[in-house]
Amino acid sequence: MDIWMTGWQHRNDFDPALGMMTGIPPITPMMPGLGIVPPPIPPDMPVVKEIIHCKSCTLFPPNPNLPPPATRERPPGCKTVFVGGLPENGTEQIIVEVFEQCGEIIAIRKSKKNFCHIRFAEEYMVDKALYLSGYRIRLGSSTDKKDTGRLHVDFAQARDDLYEWECKQRMLAREERHRRRMEEERLRPPSPPPVVHYSDHECSIVAEKLKDDSKFSEAVQTLLTWIERGEVNRRSANNFYSMIQSANSHVRRLVNEKAAHEKDMEEAKEKFKQALSGILIQFEQIVAVYHSASKQKAWDHFTKAQRKNISVWCKQAEEIRNIHNDELMGIRREEEMEMSDDEIEETTETKETEESALVSQAEALKEENDSLRWQLDAYRNEVELLKQEQGKAHREDDPNKEQQLKLLQQALQGMQQHLLKVQEEYKRKEAELEKVKDDKLQVEKMLENLKEKESCASRLCASNQDSDYPLEKTLNSSPIKSEREALLVGIISTFLHVHPFGASIEYICSYLHRLDNKICTSDVECLMSRLQHTFKQEMTGVGASLEKRWKFCGFEGLKLT
Repeated sequence: MDIWMTGWQHRNDFDPALGMMTGIPPITPMMPGLGIVPPPIPPDMPVVKEIIHCKSCTLFPPNPNLPPPATRERPPGCKTVFVGGLPENGTEQIIVEVFEQCGEIIAIRKSKKNFCHIRFAEEYMVDKALYLSGYRIRLGSSTDKKDTGRLHVDFAQARDDLYEWECKQRMLAREERHRRRMEEERLRPPSPPPVVHYSDHECSIVAEKLKDDSKFSEAVQTLLTWIERGEVNRRSANNFYSMIQSANSHVRRLVNEKAAHEKDMEEAKEKFKQALSGILIQFEQIVAVYHSASKQKAWDHFTKAQRKNISVWCKQAEEIRNIHNDELMGIRREEEMEMSDDEIEETTETKETEESALVSQAEALKEENDSLRWQLDAYRNEVELLKQEQGKAHREDDPNKEQQLKLLQQALQGMQQHLLKVQEEYKRKEAELEKVKDDKLQVEKMLENLKEKESCASRLCASNQDSDYPLEKTLNSSPIKSEREALLVGIISTFLHVHPFGASIEYICSYLHRLDNKICTSDVECLMSRLQHTFKQEMTGVGASLEKRWKFCGFEGLKLT
């Protein structure tokens, strides 16, 4: 059989025993980018090549300064190597003695031109055989040219190797498909059990299951399938009606369960709100402890590490307190929103019902007005006809005609009065309708104002998260936001009062640092700039001596205010 591929230069001799060709492959130098790379060193082989002693020969390693021998691209599933550079006196026994240390040899095909092909049992043995490439072989102790040679080991292409590799790949693919199919079957949800066909016995079983709360879902599915299949007929209609009636009996139970769950949810929400309020109170107490410990009376007695820990704890507690406070405010806001929405919906519904009733009444009055107007026109026409007949009779005295004329005139007057009343009623209904429309516009305006208030509240909550104080404190419009700032204002006012010509911000802060070394210059300057009626800043000096000084102007501000 033809099991070798093309790619050999010298010969195309085929060996049936080995299933390989005996041509010598071209030896090409190692060039980057062409897929020609040096063979990898097996992990169990030493990196530095040494002399290898065998029974019949000796292998001397190549010069370590020379580049490693180049090899061709490795064929898939390669188990066969080409060995060139053998001694002329080398026998098959010597080849086995040299290469059997690489692994189990299946077959050897030796040529007369100092090369051979060796097929191993496993692929990793080929890497060990390539490790011997470049070794110089010497038979015994003879230095004759026929007893020496330099080995060149390279990959060889054999169709037996390719066939085994393809069989192995197909087997791995089958295993992968089987594994994937098993995984898909494992992840696929189980199919529901098949629904039994309708019969009187199965109907009685389903009817009993419909009465049981735990088996209701399964029984309802069976009943639905039977109805969709068309099992209902005159003979089985009574049975199906009884089963539908049993299914309907669960409606009250489901409604009661829903109401119970809603009640449990409201109770749980109320418990959560109470617990959150208690937690928030305790956080406020803890923050108050930290603020008390941060005052000058107790702060000076702590060490630097203790002060740092207290500051960190205070900051963390304030952040958690603010988060809980925002959450509680959000819950309360949601409750208020729900209540306001319900009230607005009720009012809008009542307004809509009243408006629809008024519209229907106005339409009825309009129709009645039109019918009365038509009747009035008919009476007028009849009166005109009677007058024309009376003129033709040359004013003959006929008591019946006069009586009819009087009756018609009285009826016409009654119709006119009734028409006026209907018009007045119609105008009154139109006025009420306009009033309802105005009320509806006011309700829409109220909704818009409510949405604007909600947006303002959300913005206030967002701005409150960045501050260290609750929302109730930040609503104050005073420029002095805390007791500490009030104390600072008093101290600075006293200091500047005894300095009538003013003082620089550095001089003021140096005085304040004697009282509290935590005071920041930028905070003090920001505080003084907010109080424009108490402090003012002036430029003094000329040229290089130009300086900004703060002065106390509280008495002048008091006169202005």
